[in-house]
Amino acid sequence: MVNSGPGLRSGATPLAVRMRPKSLEEVAGQRHLLTPGSPLVALASDKTGEKGSVSVILWGPPGTGKTTLAQAIAHSSGRNFVELSAVTAGVRDVRQVMEQAMTNRDLYGTSTVLFLDEIHRFTKAQQDALLPGVENGWVILVAATTENPSFSVISPLLSRSLLLTLEQLSDEDLGVVVDRAVSDPRGLGGRFTLEDDARSAIIRLASGDARRALTALEAASVSAVTSAEGEAQPAITVELVALAVDRALLRYDRNGDEHYDVISAFIKSVRGSDVDAALHYLARMIEAGEDPRFIARRIIVSASEDIGLADPQALVVAIAAADAVQFIGMPEGRIPLAQAVIHLATAPKSNAAYMGIDAAIADVRAGKIGRVPKHLRDAHYPGAKRLGHGKGYKYPHDESVGVSTQQYLPDELRGSRYYSPTEHGNEREIGARLAKIRRIINGD
Repeated sequence: MVNSGPGLRSGATPLAVRMRPKSLEEVAGQRHLLTPGSPLVALASDKTGEKGSVSVILWGPPGTGKTTLAQAIAHSSGRNFVELSAVTAGVRDVRQVMEQAMTNRDLYGTSTVLFLDEIHRFTKAQQDALLPGVENGWVILVAATTENPSFSVISPLLSRSLLLTLEQLSDEDLGVVVDRAVSDPRGLGGRFTLEDDARSAIIRLASGDARRALTALEAASVSAVTSAEGEAQPAITVELVALAVDRALLRYDRNGDEHYDVISAFIKSVRGSDVDAALHYLARMIEAGEDPRFIARRIIVSASEDIGLADPQALVVAIAAADAVQFIGMPEGRIPLAQAVIHLATAPKSNAAYMGIDAAIADVRAGKIGRVPKHLRDAHYPGAKRLGHGKGYKYPHDESVGVSTQQYLPDELRGSRYYSPTEHGNEREIGARLAKIRRIINGD
């Protein structure tokens, strides 16, 4: 029978906490912040405080290592480590930390790293209480936030700190985290085997969040012990992962056929105005752990490719949804994504802008270019007038209708038509206006 081990006893420290790296070398991901000579590396290696006391604000999605980096800095440098949560701490708690930090510095010559989680939840008064300690070097503040610090952290604190942006962990990074937890004595200690499908499912479910991956792994290991029936080394299967996290695991490889099939069906459902099918495929991608930024990019493309000027607001909504996802993250990001999908699916459709630019590019690639008409050429440099550049140009704003009778296309392309508006939505009105404009330009 498998040894229950420290990770499986009732009330044991969670796996995600036990596996927290003790040094920057153990940190998975965030290589852009951990290059030799970077502020974090310098801070971790400064055991005497001779290099100064630079405070930092770590901004990134949940589970990307903000707390881990703070603790690794404290452990590596030998500094005292104090952690406060903005959810429960108040001004009094902050001042107590400052006083103790000054005492430790003056009496024992040790500096203090103050890790403040969710600093965006601190009020202005609470953040103001941090300023003396940061400015005078009583503490090295390492603050973490999942929200844009420009909107949630006071300017004086921002100006006294380095702002470092953490990236969502890649599948490769999460694989390192999971594999280490399976084998490391601090984790599952090699007491389980993790099947490939289960490993892939955990990584996919985590969606870049190491804490979520380790929580799922730990829950699956408990299920494995329950169903082991005396096995010496229980196997963690994809079925046990699904049972542990209480959700169906969709077959979905972000680099395989399912990825391309579902996104194809999603875009075609939007194009076909089937809002229910579009929401279904959106839900499948979200539940499978698809990168929401990828989904948002495809929605933006669809707004111009399939809707265009039939509803110009569609592109505005799509870009707003992408910005919202970037700002608030997941799972809340699913809501603006759904709003954008519903707008696009129910909007009038036109591919006229898409077809227009492709037709123009095809002519250019075929060599149909021609010379720019002289009256349209730049006439602002010496000698241009002598060459006849700009001569005869008609300024449209001087015309009563705002359109001038003059040639704009090169002679070789005169009369070419690239944009053909449909009768759908806003393009019906655009088509009528464009026909009138073209008649005036051509002098008809």
